[in-house]
Amino acid sequence: MADKSVLTPQEVAEILKITKNTVYELIKRGELNAYKVGKKLRIDTDDLEAYKNRDSSSKGFLSHTKYKLTAPAKSTLSSGEEPSQSSGFVICGQDAILDILSRYLELHPSGTRTFRSYIGSYNGLYALYHGKVQVATAHLWDGDTGLYNVPYVRRMLPGIQAVIVHLACRLQGFYVISGNPKGINGWEDLKRNDITIINREKGSGTRVLLDEHLRKMNIPYKKIRGYENECASHLAIASTVARGDADFGMGNEKTSLQVKGIDFIPMQVERYELVMKKEDVNRPHFEAIIDILRSPEFRTELEGIGGYDLKEIGDIIAET
Repeated sequence: MADKSVLTPQEVAEILKITKNTVYELIKRGELNAYKVGKKLRIDTDDLEAYKNRDSSSKGFLSHTKYKLTAPAKSTLSSGEEPSQSSGFVICGQDAILDILSRYLELHPSGTRTFRSYIGSYNGLYALYHGKVQVATAHLWDGDTGLYNVPYVRRMLPGIQAVIVHLACRLQGFYVISGNPKGINGWEDLKRNDITIINREKGSGTRVLLDEHLRKMNIPYKKIRGYENECASHLAIASTVARGDADFGMGNEKTSLQVKGIDFIPMQVERYELVMKKEDVNRPHFEAIIDILRSPEFRTELEGIGGYDLKEIGDIIAET
């Protein structure tokens, strides 16, 4: 029979009509007493009643407290620096959504200080396979199945069970000079010999998307002017096009709004997702990540930034 005098954070959240993350913050601030049973937090009903019965001036927290993003700056690894097994808790990927997640994770009661590694999807999965990172991200499109990420996770993590957690959908497309003087409108324009591209680095999801379309259309990459010229970010690609050093490049819609002098031609909706080893999912830091992704506070902040479709955020979409 369940002990009704002991509550979980989720039960407390339901009683107080707040989020579980807010309960964690109350505990962290010492406003609500709690204790650990193994790795799980528990709250006595007497302590909950004591909190509820406080003078209203001492519990104004409920009306305004969210995660406060004033934690110390995260540690980072450069885009060209390969993580090592001694790097700590490393999250791979280049989107701003991961920087925000890292700050939330540092504040979560079950969280940790993180390192950020700005390497591409392919290299991130490779590092996860070798145990050099704890969380990889991917937006890798498979031209044969039309699926994102799952085929690559199965191939690149042989013998390792993995869990894929959805972050967001983003719109990928072409950056072209304002007014689109070369009339670039779709994948078929890759066959033309009068345009010069600026490419993403090998291993990035954007590079894989381009290469898969080239493969499906049977276009030799050596015939594409500028194919060997690479930049390591969406912003660098957009800036190169804006300067007139290339006729077009590829990247997401959000970045195109940050650079003057370019137009964005939408081509494909991509799925951006987290990849973790299944053996890790029930460990505190990883549980905290999923908890944060599903929290209203985190979703609200991303909605304020814009550029993301968040309908499935926090959903486990596949296990391999």
